[in-house]
Amino acid sequence: MKKRADIQKKYRWNIESMYANETAWEDDLAKASTYSERYARYSGKLADSAKTLLKALRDMDQVWLTAERVYVYARMRRDEDNNDPKYQAMADKAQTLFAKVAADLSFFTPEFLAIPKAKLEGFRQTERGLAGYAHIIETLLRKKPHTLGKKEENLLAQLSEPLSATNEIFSMINNADIRFGEIKDEKGRSVELTHGNYITMLESKERKVRKAAYEAMYDAYGKQRNTLAATYGFNTKTDVVAARVRNYGSSLKAALSGDNVPLSVYDNLVGIVNENLPTLHRYMDIKRGALGVRKLAMYDVYAPLFKLSKDRLAYEDAVELMLDALAPLGQAYTKAVESGVRSGWIDVYENEGKSSGAYSFGSYDSMPYILMNYSERLKDAFTLVHEMGHSMHSYFTRRTQPYRYGSHSIFTAEVASTVNESLLMQHLLETRTGKADRRYLTNMYIEEFRTTLFRQTMFAEFERVTHEWAERGEALTSDSLCDIYSALNEKYFGPGVATDARIAMEWARIPHFYRAFYVYKYATGFSAATAIADRLLDEGYGAVRDYLHFLKLGDSDDPIELLKVAGVDMSGPEPIENAMRVFEGLVDSLESLV
Repeated sequence: MKKRADIQKKYRWNIESMYANETAWEDDLAKASTYSERYARYSGKLADSAKTLLKALRDMDQVWLTAERVYVYARMRRDEDNNDPKYQAMADKAQTLFAKVAADLSFFTPEFLAIPKAKLEGFRQTERGLAGYAHIIETLLRKKPHTLGKKEENLLAQLSEPLSATNEIFSMINNADIRFGEIKDEKGRSVELTHGNYITMLESKERKVRKAAYEAMYDAYGKQRNTLAATYGFNTKTDVVAARVRNYGSSLKAALSGDNVPLSVYDNLVGIVNENLPTLHRYMDIKRGALGVRKLAMYDVYAPLFKLSKDRLAYEDAVELMLDALAPLGQAYTKAVESGVRSGWIDVYENEGKSSGAYSFGSYDSMPYILMNYSERLKDAFTLVHEMGHSMHSYFTRRTQPYRYGSHSIFTAEVASTVNESLLMQHLLETRTGKADRRYLTNMYIEEFRTTLFRQTMFAEFERVTHEWAERGEALTSDSLCDIYSALNEKYFGPGVATDARIAMEWARIPHFYRAFYVYKYATGFSAATAIADRLLDEGYGAVRDYLHFLKLGDSDDPIELLKVAGVDMSGPEPIENAMRVFEGLVDSLESLV
Protein backbone atom coordinates (compact mmCIF):
# COMPACT_ATOMS: atom_id res chain seq x y z
CA MET A 1 0.00 0.00 0.00
CA LYS A 2 1.50 3.32 -1.06
CA LYS A 3 1.87 6.27 1.24
CA ARG A 4 0.02 9.44 0.30
CA ALA A 5 3.26 11.20 -0.61
CA ASP A 6 4.09 8.44 -3.10
CA ILE A 7 1.03 9.17 -5.28
CA GLN A 8 1.95 11.35 -8.28
CA LYS A 9 0.54 14.87 -8.09
CA LYS A 10 -1.38 14.49 -11.35
CA TYR A 11 -3.43 11.73 -9.72
CA ARG A 12 -4.30 13.80 -6.65
CA TRP A 13 -7.15 16.29 -6.47
CA ASN A 14 -6.30 19.96 -6.56
CA ILE A 15 -7.50 20.66 -3.04
CA GLU A 16 -5.00 23.53 -2.79
CA SER A 17 -7.37 25.56 -4.97
CA MET A 18 -9.63 25.77 -1.91
CA TYR A 19 -6.92 26.88 0.52
CA ALA A 20 -3.28 27.46 -0.33
CA ASN A 21 -2.33 26.62 3.26
CA GLU A 22 -3.83 25.80 6.65
CA THR A 23 -3.43 29.39 7.83
CA ALA A 24 -6.02 30.50 5.28
CA TRP A 25 -8.27 27.68 6.47
CA GLU A 26 -7.87 28.78 10.11
CA ASP A 27 -8.80 32.32 9.05
CA ASP A 28 -12.04 31.08 7.49
CA LEU A 29 -12.72 28.93 10.55
CA ALA A 30 -12.53 32.04 12.73
CA LYS A 31 -14.48 34.09 10.20
CA ALA A 32 -17.33 31.58 10.07
CA SER A 33 -17.49 31.53 13.87
CA THR A 34 -17.63 35.34 13.98
CA TYR A 35 -20.33 35.52 11.29
CA SER A 36 -22.31 32.97 13.25
CA GLU A 37 -22.07 34.91 16.52
CA ARG A 38 -23.03 38.19 14.83
CA TYR A 39 -26.16 36.58 13.48
CA ALA A 40 -27.68 36.92 16.94
CA ARG A 41 -28.50 40.54 16.06
CA TYR A 42 -31.51 39.24 14.13
CA SER A 43 -32.95 37.44 17.14
CA GLY A 44 -36.33 38.92 18.00
CA LYS A 45 -36.32 41.15 14.90
CA LEU A 46 -37.28 38.89 11.98
CA ALA A 47 -40.83 40.22 12.01
CA ASP A 48 -39.73 43.88 12.10
CA SER A 49 -39.82 44.39 8.34
CA ALA A 50 -39.55 42.63 5.01
CA LYS A 51 -36.08 44.12 4.48
CA THR A 52 -34.87 42.74 7.83
CA LEU A 53 -36.16 39.28 6.95
CA LEU A 54 -34.47 39.36 3.55
CA LYS A 55 -31.18 40.55 5.06
CA ALA A 56 -31.35 37.76 7.65
CA LEU A 57 -31.85 35.15 4.92
CA ARG A 58 -28.94 36.49 2.88
CA ASP A 59 -26.63 36.67 5.89
CA MET A 60 -27.57 33.10 6.79
CA ASP A 61 -26.40 32.06 3.32
CA GLN A 62 -23.06 33.75 3.98
CA VAL A 63 -22.59 32.04 7.34
CA TRP A 64 -23.28 28.56 5.96
CA LEU A 65 -21.28 29.16 2.78
CA THR A 66 -18.16 29.94 4.81
CA ALA A 67 -18.72 27.11 7.29
CA GLU A 68 -19.34 24.66 4.46
CA ARG A 69 -16.05 25.55 2.79
CA VAL A 70 -14.20 25.02 6.08
CA TYR A 71 -15.87 21.67 6.69
CA VAL A 72 -15.42 20.31 3.17
CA TYR A 73 -11.71 21.08 3.08
CA ALA A 74 -11.03 19.51 6.48
CA ARG A 75 -13.08 16.42 5.73
CA MET A 76 -11.42 15.86 2.38
CA ARG A 77 -7.98 16.28 3.92
CA ARG A 78 -8.87 13.67 6.52
CA ASP A 79 -10.15 11.34 3.81
CA GLU A 80 -6.77 11.53 2.11
CA ASP A 81 -5.26 9.81 5.16
CA ASN A 82 -7.46 8.97 8.15
CA ASN A 83 -4.35 8.11 10.18
CA ASP A 84 -3.01 11.67 10.09
CA PRO A 85 -3.74 13.30 13.50
CA LYS A 86 -3.37 16.78 12.01
CA TYR A 87 -6.32 16.30 9.69
CA GLN A 88 -8.28 14.38 12.30
CA ALA A 89 -8.01 17.48 14.49
CA MET A 90 -9.01 19.80 11.65
CA ALA A 91 -12.06 17.66 10.87
CA ASP A 92 -13.02 17.75 14.55
CA LYS A 93 -12.75 21.54 14.58
CA ALA A 94 -14.93 21.77 11.47
CA GLN A 95 -17.52 19.46 13.00
CA THR A 96 -17.54 21.61 16.15
CA LEU A 97 -17.97 24.71 14.00
CA PHE A 98 -21.01 23.17 12.29
CA ALA A 99 -22.59 22.45 15.66
CA LYS A 100 -21.87 26.01 16.82
CA VAL A 101 -23.36 27.56 13.68
CA ALA A 102 -26.44 25.39 14.01
CA ALA A 103 -26.84 26.52 17.62
CA ASP A 104 -26.26 30.21 16.87
CA LEU A 105 -28.78 30.18 14.03
CA SER A 106 -31.28 27.87 15.69
CA PHE A 107 -33.60 30.72 16.70
CA PHE A 108 -34.36 31.52 13.05
CA THR A 109 -36.83 28.78 12.17
CA PRO A 110 -39.10 28.99 15.24
CA GLU A 111 -39.04 32.81 15.11
CA PHE A 112 -39.76 32.82 11.38
CA LEU A 113 -42.67 30.45 11.84
CA ALA A 114 -44.07 32.72 14.57
CA ILE A 115 -44.58 35.54 12.05
CA PRO A 116 -48.35 35.82 11.47
CA LYS A 117 -49.42 34.41 8.11
CA ALA A 118 -50.94 37.68 6.87
CA LYS A 119 -47.84 39.64 7.84
CA LEU A 120 -45.55 37.18 6.09
CA GLU A 121 -47.64 37.34 2.94
CA GLY A 122 -47.43 41.13 3.09
CA PHE A 123 -43.64 40.89 3.34
CA ARG A 124 -43.52 38.64 0.28
CA GLN A 125 -45.65 41.03 -1.75
CA THR A 126 -43.72 44.17 -0.85
CA GLU A 127 -40.14 42.83 -0.92
CA ARG A 128 -39.33 41.38 -4.33
CA GLY A 129 -36.06 39.88 -3.11
CA LEU A 130 -37.99 37.35 -0.99
CA ALA A 131 -39.24 35.72 -4.21
CA GLY A 132 -35.76 34.21 -4.53
CA TYR A 133 -36.42 32.31 -1.29
CA ALA A 134 -39.90 31.09 -2.24
CA HIS A 135 -39.15 27.36 -2.11
CA ILE A 136 -37.22 27.71 1.15
CA ILE A 137 -40.10 29.63 2.71
CA GLU A 138 -42.65 27.04 1.57
CA THR A 139 -40.47 24.23 2.93
CA LEU A 140 -40.16 25.97 6.30
CA LEU A 141 -43.91 26.47 6.49
CA ARG A 142 -44.45 22.79 5.72
CA LYS A 143 -42.20 21.87 8.66
CA LYS A 144 -44.06 24.10 11.12
CA PRO A 145 -45.75 21.18 12.98
CA HIS A 146 -42.31 19.63 13.53
CA THR A 147 -40.43 22.74 14.68
CA LEU A 148 -39.87 23.37 18.39
CA GLY A 149 -39.44 26.59 20.33
CA LYS A 150 -36.29 28.71 20.35
CA LYS A 151 -34.82 27.16 23.48
CA GLU A 152 -35.51 23.60 22.36
CA GLU A 153 -34.11 24.20 18.87
CA ASN A 154 -30.99 25.77 20.35
CA LEU A 155 -30.52 22.83 22.69
CA LEU A 156 -30.87 20.29 19.85
CA ALA A 157 -28.42 22.27 17.75
CA GLN A 158 -25.85 22.28 20.54
CA LEU A 159 -26.28 18.53 20.87
CA SER A 160 -25.82 17.90 17.14
CA GLU A 161 -22.13 17.08 17.44
CA PRO A 162 -22.34 14.46 20.21
CA LEU A 163 -25.49 13.06 18.62
CA SER A 164 -23.49 12.37 15.45
CA ALA A 165 -20.76 10.56 17.36
CA THR A 166 -21.85 7.09 16.22
CA ASN A 167 -21.13 8.00 12.62
CA GLU A 168 -17.66 9.28 13.50
CA ILE A 169 -16.92 6.23 15.66
CA PHE A 170 -17.89 3.87 12.84
CA SER A 171 -15.79 5.87 10.37
CA MET A 172 -12.72 5.55 12.57
CA ILE A 173 -13.25 1.81 13.06
CA ASN A 174 -13.95 1.21 9.39
CA ASN A 175 -11.34 3.45 7.76
CA ALA A 176 -8.53 3.76 10.28
CA ASP A 177 -8.49 0.87 12.75
CA ILE A 178 -9.85 -2.31 11.20
CA ARG A 179 -7.43 -4.61 9.42
CA PHE A 180 -8.32 -7.68 7.35
CA GLY A 181 -4.92 -9.32 7.19
CA GLU A 182 -3.30 -10.94 4.18
CA ILE A 183 -4.60 -13.57 1.79
CA LYS A 184 -3.13 -15.44 -1.19
CA ASP A 185 -4.07 -14.10 -4.61
CA GLU A 186 -4.50 -16.14 -7.81
CA LYS A 187 -0.72 -16.40 -8.23
CA GLY A 188 -0.14 -17.50 -4.65
CA ARG A 189 1.26 -14.14 -3.57
CA SER A 190 0.43 -12.68 -0.17
CA VAL A 191 -1.57 -9.47 -0.52
CA GLU A 192 -3.14 -7.24 2.10
CA LEU A 193 -6.93 -7.34 1.92
CA THR A 194 -8.42 -3.84 1.93
CA HIS A 195 -11.74 -2.15 1.30
CA GLY A 196 -10.37 -1.14 -2.07
CA ASN A 197 -9.49 -4.62 -3.36
CA TYR A 198 -12.16 -6.70 -1.60
CA ILE A 199 -14.66 -6.78 -4.47
CA THR A 200 -11.81 -7.46 -6.91
CA MET A 201 -10.95 -10.53 -4.84
CA LEU A 202 -14.60 -11.63 -4.80
CA GLU A 203 -14.55 -11.45 -8.60
CA SER A 204 -11.54 -13.74 -8.83
CA LYS A 205 -11.82 -16.78 -11.13
CA GLU A 206 -10.31 -18.84 -8.29
CA ARG A 207 -12.94 -19.92 -5.78
CA LYS A 208 -10.37 -20.33 -3.02
CA VAL A 209 -9.36 -16.66 -3.41
CA ARG A 210 -13.01 -15.57 -3.19
CA LYS A 211 -13.51 -17.72 -0.11
CA ALA A 212 -10.36 -16.45 1.60
CA ALA A 213 -11.29 -12.80 1.00
CA TYR A 214 -14.86 -13.32 2.17
CA GLU A 215 -13.84 -15.10 5.36
CA ALA A 216 -11.06 -12.61 6.19
CA MET A 217 -13.39 -9.64 5.71
CA TYR A 218 -16.25 -10.89 7.84
CA ASP A 219 -14.05 -12.48 10.48
CA ALA A 220 -12.53 -9.04 11.07
CA TYR A 221 -15.97 -7.47 11.55
CA GLY A 222 -17.06 -10.44 13.63
CA LYS A 223 -14.31 -9.76 16.14
CA GLN A 224 -15.88 -6.35 16.78
CA ARG A 225 -19.52 -7.41 16.51
CA ASN A 226 -20.57 -6.13 19.93
CA THR A 227 -18.89 -2.74 19.54
CA LEU A 228 -20.36 -2.34 16.07
CA ALA A 229 -23.81 -3.44 17.25
CA ALA A 230 -23.73 -0.89 20.06
CA THR A 231 -22.61 1.81 17.64
CA TYR A 232 -25.33 1.07 15.11
CA GLY A 233 -27.93 0.48 17.81
CA PHE A 234 -27.41 3.91 19.37
CA ASN A 235 -27.36 5.50 15.91
CA THR A 236 -30.80 4.00 15.28
CA LYS A 237 -32.10 5.08 18.69
CA THR A 238 -30.93 8.63 17.96
CA ASP A 239 -33.04 8.63 14.78
CA VAL A 240 -36.05 7.38 16.70
CA VAL A 241 -35.75 9.92 19.51
CA ALA A 242 -35.20 12.79 17.05
CA ALA A 243 -38.36 11.82 15.14
CA ARG A 244 -40.40 11.67 18.35
CA VAL A 245 -39.10 15.00 19.60
CA ARG A 246 -40.18 16.58 16.32
CA ASN A 247 -43.63 14.96 16.35
CA TYR A 248 -43.20 12.65 13.39
CA GLY A 249 -45.13 9.41 13.30
CA SER A 250 -41.97 7.40 12.74
CA SER A 251 -38.28 7.81 11.98
CA LEU A 252 -39.00 6.79 8.37
CA LYS A 253 -41.57 9.56 7.96
CA ALA A 254 -39.11 12.01 9.48
CA ALA A 255 -36.40 10.98 7.00
CA LEU A 256 -38.74 11.27 4.00
CA SER A 257 -40.07 14.67 5.08
CA GLY A 258 -36.90 16.54 4.14
CA ASP A 259 -37.45 15.76 0.46
CA ASN A 260 -41.25 15.86 0.79
CA VAL A 261 -41.35 12.29 -0.53
CA PRO A 262 -44.59 10.38 0.15
CA LEU A 263 -44.33 7.16 2.15
CA SER A 264 -45.94 5.43 -0.85
CA VAL A 265 -42.68 5.88 -2.83
CA TYR A 266 -40.77 3.83 -0.25
CA ASP A 267 -43.55 1.25 -0.03
CA ASN A 268 -43.83 0.99 -3.85
CA LEU A 269 -40.13 0.30 -4.11
CA VAL A 270 -40.04 -2.44 -1.48
CA GLY A 271 -43.30 -4.01 -2.66
CA ILE A 272 -42.46 -4.14 -6.38
CA VAL A 273 -38.93 -5.42 -5.75
CA ASN A 274 -40.29 -8.16 -3.51
CA GLU A 275 -42.77 -9.17 -6.21
CA ASN A 276 -39.89 -9.59 -8.64
CA LEU A 277 -37.57 -11.59 -6.38
CA PRO A 278 -38.33 -14.81 -8.34
CA THR A 279 -36.50 -13.26 -11.33
CA LEU A 280 -33.48 -12.58 -9.11
CA HIS A 281 -33.65 -16.17 -7.84
CA ARG A 282 -33.71 -17.37 -11.49
CA TYR A 283 -30.56 -15.36 -12.13
CA MET A 284 -28.90 -16.96 -9.10
CA ASP A 285 -29.79 -20.40 -10.52
CA ILE A 286 -28.29 -19.44 -13.88
CA LYS A 287 -25.14 -18.35 -12.10
CA ARG A 288 -24.97 -21.52 -10.03
CA GLY A 289 -25.19 -23.66 -13.18
CA ALA A 290 -22.66 -21.59 -15.09
CA LEU A 291 -20.15 -21.81 -12.25
CA GLY A 292 -20.72 -25.56 -11.94
CA VAL A 293 -21.45 -25.63 -8.19
CA ARG A 294 -24.22 -27.53 -6.42
CA LYS A 295 -25.14 -24.46 -4.41
CA LEU A 296 -23.84 -20.93 -4.61
CA ALA A 297 -21.92 -19.69 -1.60
CA MET A 298 -22.15 -16.00 -0.71
CA TYR A 299 -18.56 -15.57 -1.88
CA ASP A 300 -19.64 -16.80 -5.34
CA VAL A 301 -22.28 -14.11 -5.83
CA TYR A 302 -19.87 -11.57 -7.34
CA ALA A 303 -17.98 -14.06 -9.51
CA PRO A 304 -18.34 -13.09 -13.19
CA LEU A 305 -19.65 -15.77 -15.52
CA PHE A 306 -17.65 -14.57 -18.50
CA LYS A 307 -14.34 -12.88 -19.24
CA LEU A 308 -13.71 -9.69 -21.13
CA SER A 309 -11.33 -9.83 -24.04
CA LYS A 310 -9.50 -7.04 -22.21
CA ASP A 311 -10.29 -6.06 -18.63
CA ARG A 312 -7.27 -4.01 -17.64
CA LEU A 313 -8.05 -0.36 -18.15
CA ALA A 314 -5.52 2.34 -17.38
CA TYR A 315 -6.96 5.45 -15.79
CA GLU A 316 -6.25 7.61 -18.86
CA ASP A 317 -8.09 5.08 -21.04
CA ALA A 318 -11.02 5.12 -18.64
CA VAL A 319 -11.23 8.89 -19.03
CA GLU A 320 -11.35 8.56 -22.83
CA LEU A 321 -14.00 5.85 -22.55
CA MET A 322 -16.04 8.11 -20.28
CA LEU A 323 -15.91 10.99 -22.76
CA ASP A 324 -17.04 8.74 -25.62
CA ALA A 325 -19.88 7.22 -23.59
CA LEU A 326 -21.22 10.59 -22.44
CA ALA A 327 -21.21 12.09 -25.94
CA PRO A 328 -25.04 11.77 -26.22
CA LEU A 329 -25.26 14.48 -23.51
CA GLY A 330 -23.71 17.03 -25.87
CA GLN A 331 -20.50 19.04 -26.10
CA ALA A 332 -21.31 21.41 -23.25
CA TYR A 333 -21.38 18.41 -20.93
CA THR A 334 -18.36 16.52 -22.25
CA LYS A 335 -16.13 19.59 -22.53
CA ALA A 336 -16.83 20.42 -18.90
CA VAL A 337 -15.96 16.83 -17.93
CA GLU A 338 -12.69 17.00 -19.84
CA SER A 339 -11.81 20.32 -18.26
CA GLY A 340 -12.58 18.96 -14.80
CA VAL A 341 -10.25 16.00 -15.26
CA ARG A 342 -7.44 18.28 -16.40
CA SER A 343 -7.89 20.82 -13.61
CA GLY A 344 -7.73 18.34 -10.74
CA TRP A 345 -11.24 17.34 -9.73
CA ILE A 346 -10.25 13.71 -9.15
CA ASP A 347 -8.17 11.93 -6.49
CA VAL A 348 -7.50 8.70 -8.35
CA TYR A 349 -5.61 5.96 -6.51
CA GLU A 350 -5.81 4.21 -3.13
CA ASN A 351 -3.18 5.02 -0.52
CA GLU A 352 -2.60 4.01 3.07
CA GLY A 353 -5.28 5.48 5.35
CA LYS A 354 -7.39 6.85 2.51
CA SER A 355 -11.15 6.54 2.94
CA SER A 356 -12.60 3.58 1.11
CA GLY A 357 -15.04 3.64 -1.78
CA ALA A 358 -15.75 6.68 -3.90
CA TYR A 359 -17.72 9.91 -3.66
CA SER A 360 -18.33 13.33 -5.17
CA PHE A 361 -17.91 16.24 -2.76
CA GLY A 362 -17.15 19.92 -2.58
CA SER A 363 -18.44 23.25 -1.38
CA TYR A 364 -20.56 25.66 -3.40
CA ASP A 365 -17.52 27.67 -4.50
CA SER A 366 -15.01 24.82 -4.91
CA MET A 367 -14.39 22.26 -7.60
CA PRO A 368 -16.90 19.37 -7.53
CA TYR A 369 -14.23 16.92 -6.33
CA ILE A 370 -14.23 13.15 -6.79
CA LEU A 371 -12.58 10.63 -4.49
CA MET A 372 -11.68 7.33 -6.19
CA ASN A 373 -9.76 4.18 -5.32
CA TYR A 374 -9.05 3.26 -8.94
CA SER A 375 -7.71 -0.27 -9.51
CA GLU A 376 -7.56 -0.41 -13.33
CA ARG A 377 -10.62 -2.57 -13.95
CA LEU A 378 -13.58 -1.86 -16.21
CA LYS A 379 -15.71 -1.65 -13.06
CA ASP A 380 -13.67 1.37 -12.01
CA ALA A 381 -14.69 3.14 -15.22
CA PHE A 382 -18.30 2.71 -14.12
CA THR A 383 -17.44 4.16 -10.72
CA LEU A 384 -15.71 7.06 -12.45
CA VAL A 385 -18.69 7.95 -14.65
CA HIS A 386 -21.02 7.49 -11.66
CA GLU A 387 -19.16 10.01 -9.53
CA MET A 388 -18.70 12.30 -12.52
CA GLY A 389 -22.49 12.33 -12.82
CA HIS A 390 -22.69 13.69 -9.29
CA SER A 391 -19.97 16.25 -9.95
CA MET A 392 -21.51 17.44 -13.20
CA HIS A 393 -24.83 17.82 -11.40
CA SER A 394 -23.02 20.08 -8.94
CA TYR A 395 -21.19 21.87 -11.75
CA PHE A 396 -24.35 22.82 -13.66
CA THR A 397 -26.31 23.62 -10.51
CA ARG A 398 -23.69 25.91 -8.98
CA ARG A 399 -23.25 27.80 -12.24
CA THR A 400 -27.01 28.44 -12.40
CA GLN A 401 -28.47 28.54 -8.89
CA PRO A 402 -27.66 30.80 -5.92
CA TYR A 403 -26.07 29.22 -2.85
CA ARG A 404 -29.42 28.54 -1.18
CA TYR A 405 -30.39 26.20 -4.04
CA GLY A 406 -26.86 25.17 -4.97
CA SER A 407 -27.03 21.64 -3.63
CA HIS A 408 -29.27 18.70 -4.48
CA SER A 409 -31.01 15.96 -2.56
CA ILE A 410 -29.70 12.42 -2.73
CA PHE A 411 -33.03 11.48 -4.33
CA THR A 412 -32.13 13.46 -7.45
CA ALA A 413 -28.35 13.13 -7.16
CA GLU A 414 -28.46 9.36 -7.63
CA VAL A 415 -30.33 9.89 -10.89
CA ALA A 416 -27.56 12.10 -12.27
CA SER A 417 -24.90 9.51 -11.45
CA THR A 418 -26.79 6.46 -12.69
CA VAL A 419 -27.76 8.04 -16.02
CA ASN A 420 -24.03 8.17 -16.73
CA GLU A 421 -23.61 4.51 -15.86
CA SER A 422 -26.50 3.55 -18.13
CA LEU A 423 -24.99 5.53 -21.02
CA LEU A 424 -21.63 3.84 -20.49
CA MET A 425 -23.24 0.40 -20.53
CA GLN A 426 -25.16 1.15 -23.73
CA HIS A 427 -21.98 2.50 -25.33
CA LEU A 428 -20.04 -0.65 -24.46
CA LEU A 429 -22.79 -2.93 -25.72
CA GLU A 430 -22.74 -1.05 -29.03
CA THR A 431 -18.97 -0.86 -29.47
CA ARG A 432 -17.76 -4.17 -28.05
CA THR A 433 -19.43 -6.56 -30.47
CA GLY A 434 -17.46 -9.73 -29.76
CA LYS A 435 -19.51 -12.58 -28.31
CA ALA A 436 -17.39 -12.90 -25.15
CA ASP A 437 -17.66 -9.17 -24.42
CA ARG A 438 -21.40 -9.06 -25.02
CA ARG A 439 -21.92 -11.96 -22.64
CA TYR A 440 -19.77 -10.29 -20.03
CA LEU A 441 -21.51 -6.92 -20.40
CA THR A 442 -25.00 -8.44 -20.27
CA ASN A 443 -24.05 -10.16 -17.04
CA MET A 444 -22.45 -6.96 -15.75
CA TYR A 445 -25.64 -4.99 -16.48
CA ILE A 446 -27.63 -7.58 -14.57
CA GLU A 447 -25.20 -7.18 -11.70
CA GLU A 448 -25.85 -3.42 -11.72
CA PHE A 449 -29.54 -4.18 -11.20
CA ARG A 450 -28.74 -6.73 -8.50
CA THR A 451 -26.35 -4.53 -6.54
CA THR A 452 -28.23 -1.24 -6.95
CA LEU A 453 -31.92 -2.00 -7.28
CA PHE A 454 -32.22 -5.27 -5.33
CA ARG A 455 -29.37 -4.95 -2.82
CA GLN A 456 -30.14 -1.35 -1.87
CA THR A 457 -33.82 -2.23 -1.45
CA MET A 458 -32.78 -5.08 0.85
CA PHE A 459 -30.77 -2.52 2.82
CA ALA A 460 -33.84 -0.28 2.90
CA GLU A 461 -35.88 -3.12 4.36
CA PHE A 462 -33.20 -3.75 6.97
CA GLU A 463 -33.26 -0.11 8.03
CA ARG A 464 -37.03 -0.09 8.25
CA VAL A 465 -37.07 -3.23 10.41
CA THR A 466 -34.30 -2.07 12.77
CA HIS A 467 -35.96 1.31 13.28
CA GLU A 468 -39.31 -0.35 13.92
CA TRP A 469 -37.61 -2.52 16.56
CA ALA A 470 -36.12 0.55 18.20
CA GLU A 471 -39.49 2.32 18.09
CA ARG A 472 -41.03 -0.65 19.92
CA GLY A 473 -38.25 -0.52 22.50
CA GLU A 474 -36.72 -3.86 21.46
CA ALA A 475 -32.96 -4.28 21.90
CA LEU A 476 -30.72 -4.18 18.84
CA THR A 477 -27.96 -6.57 19.91
CA SER A 478 -25.39 -8.18 17.66
CA ASP A 479 -27.52 -11.35 17.66
CA SER A 480 -30.78 -9.61 16.78
CA LEU A 481 -29.15 -7.51 14.05
CA CYS A 482 -27.58 -10.64 12.56
CA ASP A 483 -30.91 -12.48 12.70
CA ILE A 484 -32.74 -9.64 10.93
CA TYR A 485 -30.08 -9.36 8.26
CA SER A 486 -29.76 -13.09 7.72
CA ALA A 487 -33.51 -13.49 7.17
CA LEU A 488 -33.56 -10.70 4.59
CA ASN A 489 -30.48 -12.09 2.84
CA GLU A 490 -32.12 -15.51 2.51
CA LYS A 491 -35.35 -13.96 1.16
CA TYR A 492 -33.56 -11.90 -1.47
CA PHE A 493 -31.05 -14.48 -2.71
CA GLY A 494 -33.41 -17.45 -2.60
CA PRO A 495 -32.95 -21.15 -1.94
CA GLY A 496 -30.16 -21.54 -4.49
CA VAL A 497 -27.68 -19.58 -2.38
CA ALA A 498 -26.18 -21.02 0.81
CA THR A 499 -26.12 -18.44 3.57
CA ASP A 500 -23.84 -18.67 6.59
CA ALA A 501 -23.06 -16.92 9.85
CA ARG A 502 -20.52 -14.62 8.23
CA ILE A 503 -22.92 -12.92 5.81
CA ALA A 504 -25.18 -12.14 8.77
CA MET A 505 -22.49 -9.60 9.78
CA GLU A 506 -22.74 -7.62 6.54
CA TRP A 507 -24.83 -4.92 8.22
CA ALA A 508 -21.70 -4.04 10.22
CA ARG A 509 -19.75 -2.81 7.19
CA ILE A 510 -22.31 -0.57 5.43
CA PRO A 511 -21.40 3.12 6.02
CA HIS A 512 -24.71 4.36 4.61
CA PHE A 513 -26.60 2.83 7.52
CA TYR A 514 -25.29 5.70 9.62
CA ARG A 515 -27.36 8.08 7.50
CA ALA A 516 -30.70 6.42 7.94
CA PHE A 517 -33.06 5.81 5.03
CA TYR A 518 -30.50 6.99 2.52
CA VAL A 519 -29.98 3.78 0.54
CA TYR A 520 -33.49 3.51 -0.93
CA LYS A 521 -32.62 6.56 -3.03
CA TYR A 522 -30.02 4.51 -4.91
CA ALA A 523 -32.78 2.13 -5.99
CA THR A 524 -35.30 4.84 -6.92
CA GLY A 525 -32.52 6.76 -8.64
CA PHE A 526 -31.53 3.69 -10.64
CA SER A 527 -35.13 3.21 -11.78
CA ALA A 528 -35.50 6.86 -12.80
CA ALA A 529 -32.11 6.87 -14.52
CA THR A 530 -32.97 3.78 -16.57
CA ALA A 531 -36.00 5.60 -17.96
CA ILE A 532 -34.09 8.85 -18.58
CA ALA A 533 -31.16 7.14 -20.33
CA ASP A 534 -33.56 5.34 -22.66
CA ARG A 535 -35.21 8.66 -23.45
CA LEU A 536 -31.86 10.36 -24.11
CA LEU A 537 -30.84 7.69 -26.60
CA ASP A 538 -34.26 7.41 -28.26
CA GLU A 539 -35.31 11.07 -28.49
CA GLY A 540 -32.05 12.99 -28.78
CA TYR A 541 -32.05 16.79 -28.58
CA GLY A 542 -35.35 17.33 -26.75
CA ALA A 543 -34.51 14.79 -24.06
CA VAL A 544 -30.98 16.20 -23.67
CA ARG A 545 -32.39 19.72 -23.32
CA ASP A 546 -34.82 18.58 -20.60
CA TYR A 547 -32.13 16.60 -18.77
CA LEU A 548 -29.59 19.43 -18.74
CA HIS A 549 -32.31 21.76 -17.50
CA PHE A 550 -32.99 19.29 -14.68
CA LEU A 551 -29.26 19.29 -13.77
CA LYS A 552 -29.34 23.09 -13.44
CA LEU A 553 -32.27 23.23 -11.01
CA GLY A 554 -30.41 22.10 -7.89
CA ASP A 555 -32.62 22.24 -4.80
CA SER A 556 -35.06 24.80 -6.18
CA ASP A 557 -38.03 22.43 -5.87
CA ASP A 558 -39.00 19.12 -4.29
CA PRO A 559 -37.25 16.08 -5.85
CA ILE A 560 -40.41 14.48 -7.22
CA GLU A 561 -41.24 17.71 -9.08
CA LEU A 562 -37.67 18.17 -10.33
CA LEU A 563 -37.61 14.71 -11.90
CA LYS A 564 -40.77 15.48 -13.84
CA VAL A 565 -38.69 18.08 -15.71
CA ALA A 566 -36.50 15.21 -16.93
CA GLY A 567 -39.58 13.22 -17.96
CA VAL A 568 -39.99 10.82 -15.02
CA ASP A 569 -42.76 10.70 -12.39
CA MET A 570 -41.51 8.80 -9.34
CA SER A 571 -44.74 9.33 -7.39
CA GLY A 572 -46.19 6.26 -9.09
CA PRO A 573 -44.94 2.69 -9.57
CA GLU A 574 -44.28 2.92 -13.33
CA PRO A 575 -40.51 3.70 -13.30
CA ILE A 576 -39.77 0.80 -10.92
CA GLU A 577 -42.03 -1.57 -12.85
CA ASN A 578 -40.31 -0.55 -16.09
CA ALA A 579 -36.88 -1.19 -14.56
CA MET A 580 -38.04 -4.64 -13.50
CA ARG A 581 -39.14 -5.42 -17.08
CA VAL A 582 -35.69 -4.41 -18.29
CA PHE A 583 -34.12 -6.67 -15.65
CA GLU A 584 -36.29 -9.61 -16.65
CA GLY A 585 -35.34 -9.11 -20.31
CA LEU A 586 -31.65 -9.14 -19.41
CA VAL A 587 -32.04 -12.36 -17.42
CA ASP A 588 -33.85 -13.93 -20.38
CA SER A 589 -30.97 -12.91 -22.64
CA LEU A 590 -28.37 -14.30 -20.27
CA GLU A 591 -30.27 -17.55 -19.94
CA SER A 592 -30.20 -18.03 -23.71
CA LEU A 593 -26.47 -17.18 -23.82
CA VAL A 594 -25.64 -19.68 -21.09
